[in-house]
Amino acid sequence: MTTSPKTAIILGTGLGQLASEITDSYEFPYSEIPNFPVSTVEGHAGKLIFGKLGNVDIMAMEGRFHYYEGYNMKEVTFPIRIMYELGIKTLFVSNASGGMNPEFKIGDLMIITDHINFFPEHPLRGKNFPTGPRFPDMHETYDKKLIAEADAIAAEKGIRVVHGVYVGVQGPTFETPAEYKMYHRLGGDAVGMSTVPEVIVAHHCGIKTFGISIITDLGLEDTPVEVSHEEVQIAANKAQPLMTEIMREMINRA
Repeated sequence: MTTSPKTAIILGTGLGQLASEITDSYEFPYSEIPNFPVSTVEGHAGKLIFGKLGNVDIMAMEGRFHYYEGYNMKEVTFPIRIMYELGIKTLFVSNASGGMNPEFKIGDLMIITDHINFFPEHPLRGKNFPTGPRFPDMHETYDKKLIAEADAIAAEKGIRVVHGVYVGVQGPTFETPAEYKMYHRLGGDAVGMSTVPEVIVAHHCGIKTFGISIITDLGLEDTPVEVSHEEVQIAANKAQPLMTEIMREMINRA
């Protein structure tokens, strides 16, 4: 069986439910793909899936790669280069993140409107790939039409969504109270350890991107909290069905 996907999805921490809805699927473990990194994080399955979501051909990454695992940025973003070569035009990314906006609640779905890049290595550093310009413009990194569509779908289905700026950091430590405070005061609404590198490379390749974060914990200025990876996964799993509903509908309307 062959598919010709124009849409790809990256499913992160605790967000694998959508993968179970892919029909007519065939899978490739990352370990069997030449030059592909292998995810080492609990909750990341580590396989590439091709199939259909509804009537739409899609490609899905179940499990992503992180800078904190020891990979360089070329390795972290290698799958995006593969997506470009396969003809992907639209990328949906999801993640779990810590909320810093006092209006947010645990379990909220935050539609990413922009990001702040705090990774110490830039994914476009080095020789420029011919997929895009040497100095790409980043004014609309997250596609406004896709954001408007997600808002409309959420309103139709009565799902609470919030908007915000995602701060990408290297990890693997969760943030200190002072770091949460700093990132929030710099304009961030949520912080996490992924997404930004992939989105930058997708944007450089001319791939439209839509990002959504599940707020799995809160780091508010006056409310210091402890957090564990297990707690993040539990919160993400509870919010999965709502995120899945929005993503599924967006893909089927594409």
